Amino acid sequence: MTPHRIYAMSVASVYGHYVTKAQKKARTQAEVDEIIRWLTGYDQHQLVAHLEAETHFEAFFAQAPLLHASRSLIKGVICGVRIEEIKDPLMREIRYLDKLVDELAKGRPMEKILRNA
Repeated sequence: MTPHRIYAMSVASVYGHYVTKAQKKARTQAEVDEIIRWLTGYDQHQLVAHLEAETHFEAFFAQAPLLHASRSLIKGVICGVRIEEIKDPLMREIRYLDKLVDELAKGRPMEKILRNA
């Protein structure tokens, strides 16, 4: 089976879209960064380094210091697919990120997005 083309896309190429989506709904780039850091365990310096290096999604998630244990609590539909039914682990991680950014853009409080409440 051929790997999905998104795996070879750089995180930086999608990051701008995440930020734009959030900002259109009066959210901030800092909040997008917080979501990414929460999900992956990267600190801000590491995140910026990956964006500047144009790291592709496969390497970005493979090198993540600590994928958050509560990420399995992220449920729902993204791109017409129920997240909890995605079999491919990498695609599921990417969709977790997409879902968190969607929740941010929909105005959900950060405590709930980060599964703290």
